[in-house]
Amino acid sequence: MRYQFCQYVTIVDMNEEILSEVLFEHGEFESNALAIGSSVVIYELGLKQFEVVYDKREGKTARNKVVDIELDLIKQPTVTRVYLEPARLIVGQHDIGEVE
Repeated sequence: MRYQFCQYVTIVDMNEEILSEVLFEHGEFESNALAIGSSVVIYELGLKQFEVVYDKREGKTARNKVVDIELDLIKQPTVTRVYLEPARLIVGQHDIGEVE
């Protein structure tokens, strides 16, 4: 089955003040049936200025739980969105610079 993986990300400053909240789309992946509570392994998220990006440096993987699965029956073809547990990134602490 084909799934679209998404994750809400809250970007905060060092004082825990919310700067922005975004829906980061990891992309579409083919997978076996998923259930809420399942875990997926992906790259950690980081910041390039105020943009959420993957931190693809060596050893930077994260395990995230599936918290919701949404079937959009209005769109054709049907879209199945998988929401991962929300993430919180701190400006200055999760900056990855220009590393790709």
